[in-house]
Amino acid sequence: MANEQRIVEVLATDCDVKEPLGIVSVKQALGIRESERIAYSHPQHEVLNTDVFVTRDELAKLP
Repeated sequence: MANEQRIVEVLATDCDVKEPLGIVSVKQALGIRESERIAYSHPQHEVLNTDVFVTRDELAKLP
């Protein structure tokens, strides 16, 4: 499966608090405006059931 077809959870972050914003494809996530306060669940982990998060730059570099 191509990385763009994988699903990730998008979260707004503030210090140690993460507020869920939605579940989108990696392609859609990469279309979100860049921000230091946005985190994405790692696409190789189960959405809504992981503590593994990456930045937009890290997400774009994943295979």
